[in-house]
Amino acid sequence: MIRRRSHPDASVSTRRTEAFTDGVFAIAATLLVLGLTDRSLGDIDSDAALADALIGLWHPLFTFAVGFLILCLMWMTHVQQFEHLVRIDAVGMWINTVRLLFIVLVPFTSSLNTAYADEVLGRVLLPVNFFVAILLGWVQWLWARRSGAVAGLSDDDARRASRAALSAVLLSAVVVLASPWIGSAAFLLFVLDGPLTRLLHGDRSRPADGERSRPADGERSRPADGEGEGRG
Repeated sequence: MIRRRSHPDASVSTRRTEAFTDGVFAIAATLLVLGLTDRSLGDIDSDAALADALIGLWHPLFTFAVGFLILCLMWMTHVQQFEHLVRIDAVGMWINTVRLLFIVLVPFTSSLNTAYADEVLGRVLLPVNFFVAILLGWVQWLWARRSGAVAGLSDDDARRASRAALSAVLLSAVVVLASPWIGSAAFLLFVLDGPLTRLLHGDRSRPADGERSRPADGERSRPADGEGEGRG
């Protein structure tokens, strides 16, 4: 039986976890296209008929494109997070495993979204699927910060990454709420991810990375009031 022990008491390299996760994302993204290949175009006897049949596939094509792009964005977030994770323990692996469970469900819920778009449940299941997967990605990053698994990243940058993950969670929740009325078009709300992330940062007055002022010669740098306290 696997004991629940925290990092770094019982941790291993993230190498195999990364490889397994990359494979699951790749397979899930590839399987999305099956929702298009199993749809019949009917009797085609001319270019015009083929064009009309392809136009009739606009909703499955849109759902496929959206699902593929969101999976790729989630994978890119995974890559960025694991760039700073040096070790992973049993808790972290279980969080990642449950998240991958919802990743591999995306092709199934995507097919339901196109086949039962007239039903509320059919329109909602795919957004809910993405919401849970994105939520677990945020939870995994919080676990990494609390367990001390993050290395080579300042506290400020780690908090910025947390807020970026939180903005994706909030937007995916809004997508779930909007999907019963506008269906897959609700996924277009993800274009607001950048502005919402900057809003959650709340650091417009703070100089950009690489532009922070350096201490004068002979003057020791020291943290601003309150910085360096309460960090974990």
